[in-house]
Amino acid sequence: MKIGILGGGQLARMLALAGYPLGLEFIVLDPGADAGAVNLSEHLHGDYDDQNLLAQLAEKADVVTYEFENVPAHVAQFLSEHTQVYPGANALAVAQDRLLEKNFFHDINIPTAQFAQVDNLADLQTVMPDIGYPAILKSRRMGYDGKGQVILKSADDLPGAWQSMQGVPSIVEGFVNFSREVSIIAARRPSGEIAFYPLSENKHRGGILRVSEACSDDALQTQAQDYVTRLLEKLDYVGVIALELFEVNEGLVANEFAPRVHNSGHWTIEGSETSQFENHLRAILDLPLGSTKTRGFAGMVNFIGNVPPSEQVLSLRNAHLHLYAKQPRKGRKVAHASVRCDDVWQFAEVLQQLVNLANQTDDS
Repeated sequence: MKIGILGGGQLARMLALAGYPLGLEFIVLDPGADAGAVNLSEHLHGDYDDQNLLAQLAEKADVVTYEFENVPAHVAQFLSEHTQVYPGANALAVAQDRLLEKNFFHDINIPTAQFAQVDNLADLQTVMPDIGYPAILKSRRMGYDGKGQVILKSADDLPGAWQSMQGVPSIVEGFVNFSREVSIIAARRPSGEIAFYPLSENKHRGGILRVSEACSDDALQTQAQDYVTRLLEKLDYVGVIALELFEVNEGLVANEFAPRVHNSGHWTIEGSETSQFENHLRAILDLPLGSTKTRGFAGMVNFIGNVPPSEQVLSLRNAHLHLYAKQPRKGRKVAHASVRCDDVWQFAEVLQQLVNLANQTDDS
């Protein structure tokens, strides 16, 4: 079986690494000549909407998936007319537009922060008395890791903030007074079987995920599973999905969902019986899903911009280093390290040591 992947970055790389033990082959379409997955797969080098390359991908791949949600939805729709594409183009379309996404959450009774559509400065000035300060102005499309976002602290910020958005359709959201940021990752196959991973508690800085820890037996697991099940079933979703959530006094409110394998689930490679990457492949091939049980205590630390010397990471007991074959660059996720062990105190110590290493080499 050959799996086609739109995008050839680190997520595609980790999908390929998970798929080789299953006897799978891979072909990626990516405009970058040095994308992280190209040395593990056949590489179609060109733009995502190149009709000739898309035709080759559809012909060669038994099923096509994608590693990031900014692939044009019409590309997924085109491919679906020639081969199987999972997750479906409808999930991609909703995830690509923050306004559609927020309205979709409300349609299936998942609470969110207060929000409003903003198409010009007058719209922004009109809605802010209801939204209140502080708030965050975001482009409706594109943007990740804190890009395409501006914090609003007072009415004085509005003209400059809107100017920085360069007129693109946007959304403004009220701040959520949360105690934790968490995410739930789940996999669903065409038969309807669903597997849930334990909640991950996530820490961000500068809009970029820095640390994730598995939270086995979390009190909010049932609520998170209920929310993500609504998403999966309403979208008739196939593959792995990640739902990002805020914990508030009343429970959980949704931030956004990612129709793909997710950074906050990288700890599953060593920390789960079956990683999110293997379960994504199982799901899109309609194979039985693997156990998502956590193996002891598990967590992950991102390395941004630069990577510490490998020997420093690997000298830490129960630490595992994953390099993405990327050149160092400011703000770029270039690697991560995970830790998995049976002793909670040792886990906490090693995780903190990895955080310290990440801080020393951080270039974000």
